[in-house]
Amino acid sequence: MCLHVRPIQTRTKFVILMHPKEYKKVKNGTGHLTHLSLPNSEIHIGIDFSSQPRVNELLDDEKNLCYLLYPSQDAIEINTHKLTCKENSEKNVVIFIIDSTWACAKKMMRLSPNIAALQAISFTHATSSAFAIKEQPAAYCLSTIESVLTVLKLMDKNGDEAIGQSQFEQFLNPFLKMIEFQIEFMEACKAPRFVCIE
Repeated sequence: MCLHVRPIQTRTKFVILMHPKEYKKVKNGTGHLTHLSLPNSEIHIGIDFSSQPRVNELLDDEKNLCYLLYPSQDAIEINTHKLTCKENSEKNVVIFIIDSTWACAKKMMRLSPNIAALQAISFTHATSSAFAIKEQPAAYCLSTIESVLTVLKLMDKNGDEAIGQSQFEQFLNPFLKMIEFQIEFMEACKAPRFVCIE
């Protein structure tokens, strides 16, 4: 899948907090593909990030404006809101993303009060996930890489980023190729096998 990665340079730093179960999915983990596609990103593996040195370093840095991409009643909807303004235009936007199943994500939030305390951001969309080999818990649920692409498009539109829509066209390529490969493999496994009998 690495052959299909088309990295995008971003102002925003993305910090992927990956559950150990996701870390094992080297072949089809969309968190891995997201990290490869974003040079300005980091991955940290764990469940409890409350004492994770690098995570807390990012959170404690006064130059950073940190957010958590997570659905919440108090979330800032980036469809209509900029994350930067005149007062904080010199700060670095850092977006933390939980890469996990919804059930595991709740546990990670419970054990990581430093992450749970962040201002949540979210978005609304009308697209369905292209993750054809995995059943989503709800129609609005997207994979990590699809969510990040949606965030980047919205941030580019509202001026928080300066990427250009043309760079987004191939961002999902490694994800789509991974799905295509796995579907082909599953179909091959269903094919009848013949044994020659002399």
